Amino acid sequence: MRIVVKVGSSTLSYTTGRMNIRRVESLVRVLSDLKNAGHEIIFVSSGAIAMGVGKLGLAERPEDIPGKQAAAAVGQCELMYTYDKLFSEYSHTVAQILLTAADIEDENRHENFRNTILRLLEIGAVPVVNENDTVATEEIVIGDNDTLAAVVAVSVGADLLVLLTDIDGLYTSDPRENKNADRIRVVREITPEIMEAARGAGSPLGTGGMKTKLHAARTAVEAGIDMVITSGAKPESLYDIVDGKPVGTRFIGRKK
Repeated sequence: MRIVVKVGSSTLSYTTGRMNIRRVESLVRVLSDLKNAGHEIIFVSSGAIAMGVGKLGLAERPEDIPGKQAAAAVGQCELMYTYDKLFSEYSHTVAQILLTAADIEDENRHENFRNTILRLLEIGAVPVVNENDTVATEEIVIGDNDTLAAVVAVSVGADLLVLLTDIDGLYTSDPRENKNADRIRVVREITPEIMEAARGAGSPLGTGGMKTKLHAARTAVEAGIDMVITSGAKPESLYDIVDGKPVGTRFIGRKK
């Protein structure tokens, strides 16, 4: 299988902004093992700004674009250094790809990006994709890595898209506010009722929420790609997801 796995800032880091080393090490081990089993892995990683906030010792995430760009410039180095070190322990090579909206919207640049990822997969590397926050402005920003992950999945013809986040799926209402909320295990059609269930903001260190994940799901399923939303707290759940077992919320791709 060709699998795109996206991990959010809240999964990669503590509320301090510092990296959650134990979780990141576990995630890299599982991804490496899935690659050893013959799967092609594309890793869409948030976290550059959050890591920069932690490394710079800032009290909170910057609100202004230059502040975010500065934090991302520091944090992206931290992320890739960590991924390179950890994946190499399992004899896998990582490759960094940073994108802006212009790289997606321009036909020629989009094709170049697609060809690069496919060649990296062909030679056995693990592409690590992130938005290029160091140069992104309001005019060229993709907006969130849920959208980016869905675009990547469609571009490379992925079989499966997995969004690892701070909640274990889509619920009938916000489970942090309603203890009686039920997890929706399978979604075959994204209805207005499903969209209403997704209201709510993301964590302070991230940019996404459940609505961005549903927009990503719509992009994926329309291209015939299954998508799963689940908690990133237990990376080992990826094994069950790949095996088709009921984990989190699975959106069924529309087969053509």
